[in-house]
Amino acid sequence: MPKRILQGTVVSDKNDKTVTVLVERRFTHPLLKKTVRRTKKYHAHDPNNEMKVGDIVRIQECRPISRKKRWMVIEKVEARNA
Repeated sequence: MPKRILQGTVVSDKNDKTVTVLVERRFTHPLLKKTVRRTKKYHAHDPNNEMKVGDIVRIQECRPISRKKRWMVIEKVEARNA
């Protein structure tokens, strides 16, 4: 089974080797036919502490690294606005 890849924004980099990534998904509501935004936060492994708050990153599903971490940062898509 292929591993899922998601794209989101880093909202926290306070933990060592861990970033919190906010992923937003959009879908059409089945009854209201309106586009709805849902967000979810994922803890992702960042072994070199390279990612900073505001960066747009891609994360990939992986084996459990800790109690909350099941995702790993693959690449930085866009740097934060400095």
